[in-house]
Amino acid sequence: MSDLLGQARTWHRPMTICAGAMAAMAVVSAGGLLLDDRVLLGAPIWLKPFKFAVSIALYCVTWAWLLTLLRSRQRLAYRVSTGIAVILFVEYAIIVTQVVRGRASHFNASTPVDQVLFSVMGGSVAALWAGTLVLTILLLRTPIPDGASRWAIRLGAVISLVGAGLGALMLGPTSEQLESMRNGTPTGFIGAHSVGVADGGPAMPITGWSTTGGDLRIPHFVGMHALQVLPLLALLLGLLATRLPVLRDGTVRMRLMFVAGFAYAGLTGLVTWQALRGQPLLSPDAWTLAALAALVVTVTLATVLIITKREQGSFTPVFREQSSLAHPERTPR
Repeated sequence: MSDLLGQARTWHRPMTICAGAMAAMAVVSAGGLLLDDRVLLGAPIWLKPFKFAVSIALYCVTWAWLLTLLRSRQRLAYRVSTGIAVILFVEYAIIVTQVVRGRASHFNASTPVDQVLFSVMGGSVAALWAGTLVLTILLLRTPIPDGASRWAIRLGAVISLVGAGLGALMLGPTSEQLESMRNGTPTGFIGAHSVGVADGGPAMPITGWSTTGGDLRIPHFVGMHALQVLPLLALLLGLLATRLPVLRDGTVRMRLMFVAGFAYAGLTGLVTWQALRGQPLLSPDAWTLAALAALVVTVTLATVLIITKREQGSFTPVFREQSSLAHPERTPR
C-alpha cells in the first residue's frame, strides 16, 4: 500500500491541482449554503456548485492515479488530461458565475448571455466525454498483473464513460417546452433533469433528485461513479484476502469482479429505465422491484457459485497473488 500511495508524487499535476481547487470550492460552496438563503428552481442556489465541486474532485483524483498505470502513449494521455482539467475549470467557473448572477446554469436560454454560457458548457461537456474516451481506450490497453484489479479498473472506466454519456438524455426539449415553442411562448429553457414533472419540485435532501417524477441525474451519477466504486471493491477484496482463505485465489477475486461489474451495469440500466418512465427513485413500481429482485438473485447465485466451486476445488487457480491494489509490492508467481 505504501508503494501505491508513494506514486502520488507522479500523479498528473494539472488533474491534482484541479482536484485541490475543487476541494476548496466545495468548502466555499458549503459556506454559501449556510450564509446565502437564495433559492433557485426549488433548491439552495449553492447546492449545485457544491455537488459539482465534489464530483469533479473525485473524477480528477481518480484519473490522476489511473494515469500512473499507463505504460505507453503517456505523452498523449498527459496532454488529453491537461485539456480535461482546463475544461473542468471553465465549466465550473460558468456554474459559479451563474450562481453569483442568480441565474440557472443548465438548460438556460432565457437571455443571450445565458444562452452563450450554456452553449459553452454544452461544448465543454462533449469535449470532456471525448477526452475521457481517449483515456479509457488507453487504460483498456494497459497491462495490469492482478486479474481482479485489471477488470475492476477496465469495467469501472467503461461503465463510467457510459454514465457520463447518459447526461445527453437531459439535453432534449421536453414535451411542454416543445408545445410552448409551437405556441410562440418559449419558456427560456431547453432540456430538463426531471421526467414527468417540472424541474424545481419536491426533491430529496442533498442530492436534489425529484421525489415526484423520474430524474435523469440518477443514472448519470450512478454510472459515472463506477470509476471509484469498482476499484475500491477490488481493493476491499484484496484486504479481505488476508483473512478469508477463499479470496486468496486470484481467480476467485477476478470472477467476483466480473459479477460486480455486471451488477453495477445492471443497476445503472435499471435506474435509467426507472427515470425514463417518470418514476421517483424511492417510489419504485412492481416492474422496477421485479427487475431489481432478478438482478439481486442473479448476482447472489453467481457469487455463491464462484465461492463454492473454489472451496470444492472445482477449478484451478490462475492467479495466486494478492490484489495489486491492496499489495502493489507483490508480483504474480
